Amino acid sequence: MTVFSRKPLTKEDIAEGLANLPGWEFNSNAISKLYKFGSFREAVSFIVRVGFEAESMDHHPEINNVYSRVNITLNTHDAGNQVTELDLELARRINQLSWI
Repeated sequence: MTVFSRKPLTKEDIAEGLANLPGWEFNSNAISKLYKFGSFREAVSFIVRVGFEAESMDHHPEINNVYSRVNITLNTHDAGNQVTELDLELARRINQLSWI
């Protein structure tokens, strides 16, 4: 199991990490992305997949769902609610799960 740093990243490190994560944005000490699916069923299916991936990393995102829209927000609680490499890695994995 790969261990990802839980040390807070600089704004420059975050910007560099987000350069390869289309749709993800940094704001208020977190990174987030809004996913828009074709239906509620698709959105919930995506949330379940994200949940399994997050649990495998012992890292749990804030997920907000309204009908076909899923907003995911990531930061690391035990790093003072700052963005860490762990957040960037989970964002990469979430992007790979998405079919939109």
